[in-house]
Amino acid sequence: MGLARIRKGDTVQVTSGRERGKMGKVLEVLLQEDRVLVEKLNLVKRHLKPNQKTKQGGIIEKEAPIAIAAVMPYCPKCKKGVRVATQVLKENEKVRVCAFCKEKLEGKK
Repeated sequence: MGLARIRKGDTVQVTSGRERGKMGKVLEVLLQEDRVLVEKLNLVKRHLKPNQKTKQGGIIEKEAPIAIAAVMPYCPKCKKGVRVATQVLKENEKVRVCAFCKEKLEGKK
């Protein structure tokens, strides 16, 4: 099952595949499929017929899911994709930190 190292709103760097080296913001985490949707990465074209919901048909580009193992959280201090460690602060609050520089990794709560 899925890993909690990546959350919605995180900035991630892609480590493998045709989008390798690119960075983007996580739009959605699909834990059941072990995949993530990253903003403006892994774009695919879909042919859409006109219907009640979309009056205008045509070819649209949208993000396709990327394997969660192919992305790493981006550390602004290290300026690269990093592994994640957890650190317990006062009041038993757990936070995700960069495994190398111990910088706190921010994401949407």
